[in-house]
Amino acid sequence: MKRRLHLNLFINSRGHHEASWRHPEASPLALTDIRYYQDLAQRAEAALFDSVFLADVLALGDDVAQVGRTWLEPITVLAALAVATNRIGLVATVSSTYTEPFNLARQFASIDHISNGRAAWNIVTSSLASSARNFGGEPQLGHADRYARGEEFMRVVNALWDSWAEDALIDDRASGIYAKADRIRPINHRGDFYQVEGPLNIPRCPQGRPVLVQAGSSDTGRRFAARHADAVFTACLGKEKAQEFYADLKALVAAEGRRPEDVLILPGLSPMIAATETEARRLAGEIDDLADVEAGRKRLADWFGGQDLSHLPLDRPLRPGDLPHPNTVQAARSRAELAHNLVRENNATLRQLIGYFAAARGHYVTAGTPEQIADLIEDWFADGAADGFNLMPPLLPSMLDVFSAEVIPLLQRRGLFRTEYEGTTLREQYGLAWPKSVFAEAAC
Repeated sequence: MKRRLHLNLFINSRGHHEASWRHPEASPLALTDIRYYQDLAQRAEAALFDSVFLADVLALGDDVAQVGRTWLEPITVLAALAVATNRIGLVATVSSTYTEPFNLARQFASIDHISNGRAAWNIVTSSLASSARNFGGEPQLGHADRYARGEEFMRVVNALWDSWAEDALIDDRASGIYAKADRIRPINHRGDFYQVEGPLNIPRCPQGRPVLVQAGSSDTGRRFAARHADAVFTACLGKEKAQEFYADLKALVAAEGRRPEDVLILPGLSPMIAATETEARRLAGEIDDLADVEAGRKRLADWFGGQDLSHLPLDRPLRPGDLPHPNTVQAARSRAELAHNLVRENNATLRQLIGYFAAARGHYVTAGTPEQIADLIEDWFADGAADGFNLMPPLLPSMLDVFSAEVIPLLQRRGLFRTEYEGTTLREQYGLAWPKSVFAEAAC
């Protein structure tokens, strides 16, 4: 079977540049207006994207005065998108650190049923101290502790999704039998973090279980993804870094006894697109000029666990020692590593760091013509850097529309991207195997 390119639309604010909310071409709708998200999902579905993706933040940032980053709770949004679309996948981020496995399993099973098999969970372990203060006031968990809790969380939710056999639900009015009780099992989990009896009180998902997505890029995060993820969203500074990540993660997947092709690797890509490269760069500069430098400094400080960066000059090339070493960071370690790489390899100034992360928070940013963007996508896809991309338009909806109208047809003519949806579930769009059921294994 020919390898296929995958494209997801990452919806964030009015675009992924943190100043997008101010731009005159940005959507006039409020970020709390569900029509905004439904409209973008419908545009992406018309362009045949695999899925739409929603991030989440569990605390109000202290840059709220300058950055339009508030949005609706993502699982609630997925429910509204499910009834406004028909084929596109629906991915939402939920923290395993600050929710209970039973609640999460119910919510995503419900979305999978509502959407007829299009739900996916982006698994995160929450890193920000501000989030910890909103959930009981307990001290922020360390990096290793978050992932240890996450491992047990995965065992519980997978067992809950598997607690109903596919044929357990009968709903036979004539016989009076609603479900086969012997095809529904408790999970009786007793672990270090969770005690869950089960079974789930919702029948087995249309996809067996929701598609599992993961975005951690630290060493621990990669190993977690190799064990659990069906797709991995990642941030890479360029093609060479993307190739290194791709080769490493595929090897880790194989070491876990899984087929490497069963885990899709989808780097973030934030392109500004225009008829000429000069015009694309002008547009990028135009939106850069709207960004707030001090808001960017606050964001970097959060990623480094609240480290005070106010003493650093904006325009002197930084040294790696000016920033905390990533191994000491208990917050956003993967972003801390990206910042260190930019300083070590490019002698970046603080202003340059702030500008780079303002554009797409460490994902690959570029500006060019539709042909140049299509060439980049094909090159990365063909040369061991990506199985597709998590598209992060810097400005919404305009850059999504340009990508859909001018880049996707080029990819289709090159035989890289679908010309119609071939299945009805996200698992089918991704070309993933169906998860095995413990009931099916017991019957063998």
